[in-house]
Amino acid sequence: MNDPVLQIFPLGFPWQTQDPFLFCVYHLDHYPKGTPTMGPDPKLLEGRTLGNDFTLKDGWRMYHGSTIPGFPYHPHRGFETITIVNKGYCDHSDSLGAAGRFGEGDVQWMTAGRGVQHSEMFPLLNTEQDNPLELFQIWLNLPKADKFVDPHFKMLWHEDIPVVKEENAQIKVIAGTYRGVKANEPAPNSWAAKEDNEVAVWNIHIDANTTYKLPKANGYVTRTLYFYEGSEVYIGDHKVIPNSGIALDPSMEVTIKIGEENAHFLLLQGKPIEEPVAKHGPFVMNTQEEIREAMKEYGLTQFGGWPWPYPDNVHDREKGRFAKYPSGEVIEK
Repeated sequence: MNDPVLQIFPLGFPWQTQDPFLFCVYHLDHYPKGTPTMGPDPKLLEGRTLGNDFTLKDGWRMYHGSTIPGFPYHPHRGFETITIVNKGYCDHSDSLGAAGRFGEGDVQWMTAGRGVQHSEMFPLLNTEQDNPLELFQIWLNLPKADKFVDPHFKMLWHEDIPVVKEENAQIKVIAGTYRGVKANEPAPNSWAAKEDNEVAVWNIHIDANTTYKLPKANGYVTRTLYFYEGSEVYIGDHKVIPNSGIALDPSMEVTIKIGEENAHFLLLQGKPIEEPVAKHGPFVMNTQEEIREAMKEYGLTQFGGWPWPYPDNVHDREKGRFAKYPSGEVIEK
């Protein structure tokens, strides 16, 4: 009998990915009650390396934030970010003048293309109770032909994202098609915008003590299943523990037996771009010369500058979920 498992590997920070994906990070932070300024009590910041706090202390991290957790302004070029916020909120601001607050299942899809600056902050909006955050950020590469497309910002609101409910499973279809159910359109210049590339991003929740069958892909793709919450699962003769990645043969249906706890997975799949990748921090190009050019251009132009009052910009506390687009259009949820 053929084995669909090609490799099992431990999940680090960030997670290991396969072409066309460049990067995937899972943030799970149990933030405390927020203050009126949407950060933690300053007393709780003592002993942290503020500005570069990646140590999980008391169940949470400040990342590059100093008063509010998150990632103050930073540039990107040459790829896309897909940000899935299952719990908590993310405040987005960028050099195009676009902004947003999204969370509780919303997804932001941003094509950096030729260059954009943005900040991603995690405001602690609840002052009476804790502020848990669960967030994935996925970097999807762009082929050479699309590295310099215009930046694009798109919201996929959770009310609009297809969720397939099976007898023992729930599959959130963020990209791609699951058993005939098609996701919302991705950003227009995305590698995922071409159906032949069979890009899929699925968040899969399966009930404990049941068996689930993952359908096979149609063409040649890379396929990785990330097991990030649960007890244990079994795929054929393989026992897989949580915080494991599983590289799968895309041509085979995969039967997964779930252990004593509900199991949560993220699936990333896509046709490889198969081009050279040169990376330096937030820039992803094809050659080192292109990286040097990106750094030089960013130094000269700041990719349009920063139209917001603070590098770690957040929106008004009373603001709900919303998106403001570069055109000036505002959508409130």
